[in-house]
Amino acid sequence: MNLSTHGAEAAAGASAEPWDRTGCEALIAELQVLRESMLEHEARLAPQLAGVDPAYRASAANLAHYLALRRYDLRRVQERLAGIGLSSLGRAETHVLANLDQVLGILHRIVGRDWASRRQEEPAGLGQGGRLLARHTEALLGAAPAERSARIMVTLPSEAAQDDTLVAALVAAGMDIARINCAHDDAAAWEAMARRVRHHARRCGRPVRVLMDLGGPKLRTGALRPGPAVAHLRPERDALGRCLQPARLGLRAAGDAGEVPGAALTLAVERDWLEALDAGDRVELVDTRGRRRRLRVAERRSAGVLLECRRSLWLGETTEVLRTGDTRGARLQALPREPGALLLHRGMRLTLQPEREAHPADPEAALPAIGCTLPQALAQVRKGDRVWFDDGHLGGVVRRSGTRKVEVEITHARDGGQKLGADKGINLPDTLLDLPALTAQDLADLPAVAAHADLVGLSFTQCAADVQALRTALAALPGPSPALMLKVETRRGFEALPEILLAAMAGPAAGVMIARGDLAVECGFERLAEVQEEILWACEAAHLPVVWATQVLEGLAKTGQPSRAEITDAAMAGRAECVMLNKGPYVVEAIRTLDDILRRMQAHQEKKRPLLRALKAWA
Repeated sequence: MNLSTHGAEAAAGASAEPWDRTGCEALIAELQVLRESMLEHEARLAPQLAGVDPAYRASAANLAHYLALRRYDLRRVQERLAGIGLSSLGRAETHVLANLDQVLGILHRIVGRDWASRRQEEPAGLGQGGRLLARHTEALLGAAPAERSARIMVTLPSEAAQDDTLVAALVAAGMDIARINCAHDDAAAWEAMARRVRHHARRCGRPVRVLMDLGGPKLRTGALRPGPAVAHLRPERDALGRCLQPARLGLRAAGDAGEVPGAALTLAVERDWLEALDAGDRVELVDTRGRRRRLRVAERRSAGVLLECRRSLWLGETTEVLRTGDTRGARLQALPREPGALLLHRGMRLTLQPEREAHPADPEAALPAIGCTLPQALAQVRKGDRVWFDDGHLGGVVRRSGTRKVEVEITHARDGGQKLGADKGINLPDTLLDLPALTAQDLADLPAVAAHADLVGLSFTQCAADVQALRTALAALPGPSPALMLKVETRRGFEALPEILLAAMAGPAAGVMIARGDLAVECGFERLAEVQEEILWACEAAHLPVVWATQVLEGLAKTGQPSRAEITDAAMAGRAECVMLNKGPYVVEAIRTLDDILRRMQAHQEKKRPLLRALKAWA
């Protein structure tokens, strides 16, 4: 809505000189209309506002005012306000009505009109909104560390259930909240992780809270029949093709476990055949391509023997090894199987059906097929709906829909085709899915989660009813209920954000996680920056803390080397109350780096407000 319909056109031709009375009078008229619309919107939302917790009454009213404010296109009004040196309303999220009243009061004085304080109508004063946000953040996430207001959340790997050294390092590096993904492992492992986190937090003398994320109704591709059991070994060569290190194959006795040290791959053979081998013996085989290869027994160890070959070789289930000069050989066992995958090209069609095994090379199948872990979602898909797979790497459009299966034409894939495997995410951004946020598995997990978590994460939050269902389920359990972390990761959840925030404020402590991975696929990668900004603004108006999640410093956590874009993203993440890192071999280094970035940037920026710290670089 453009506010010019309420008088901006009349002022467009007025002098742009500062303190111009005509221009100021026009601004007063427009801002008064804006103020009245805020109060009207608050009145319309009265039933919802009455249901919030008393601690959030002021915050809920402020959110109502902010939603009304953002119904208007205020860009021309902002330019005119800035032109006379007044607040342009651009940083008013925490105290919307109070900021507007401050501007109106100054404009009244400029034109010589009386202005009476209206503080009784303002839910949050000029400084009160920020204090409310800080109070709600501390209630949810705990006290902030010194010199850093943004907390650091870290997703724990499965190893954290047994590895005390890892958990101690995470806590010491600066982890403020430990995230446990309940889509993996089991209740015993979650309890062990939480216990270790609390133990090492006490030893470090700093609080660390535990968030347990419920799995939720995640749509994923079903199982695929695995590919052939085959292995490829090759020597290491220099730029001229000369062998620097031979291919190394380990052989152990069938029934034994473990790997032969130094081998790139360890396979099993019959025990008595293996025991007859000695160092220096020669072994022959014909590989899967029909090529004869000769290997040398380089070492004999307690775990088995180490064979070396100076040429590449492909090994399969029918490959037999034979000691040179002998007539009796041994069949290779325990070969790894390639994960099943469909190779899909643009223009191909794919059948999505209830989860069952399917095979890309099945001659009886008219189309390649793959299962869906939530088949009830298929009945809600309509012709023309988009479908994205594997975090948006592969996409298509539904050409035929039915109650049991749908037919998807692949429209987005790499040149030369792209593989789609099992257990990959499925996103349906155009489909209005009627799926409960709490699955049967979530309800079964909830007692263990409530017993050990400070916060419980609700995946795929789509509407107020999802929030209410989780609160009801938690209230039925003994003991105090954990706080809520509502994950916004679908387009429907983003579009329902105001009602989700009001439902969140019905209880004592809640926050929002911007799950940028699924959200980018659902809303479009090109819209992600815009969407995450709007979530930040709305949550700030509601005085609710936000977690900035997905792929923060991911390159650093996984490889030890961050990209330049990752550093910038981490710096911008400081506008949220918490930043989440995912697991990886270098996650401790990622925590330290993020801690340093957040401390530095805090001196320059708070939310959208730049802070004019003295710049020493150009002194």
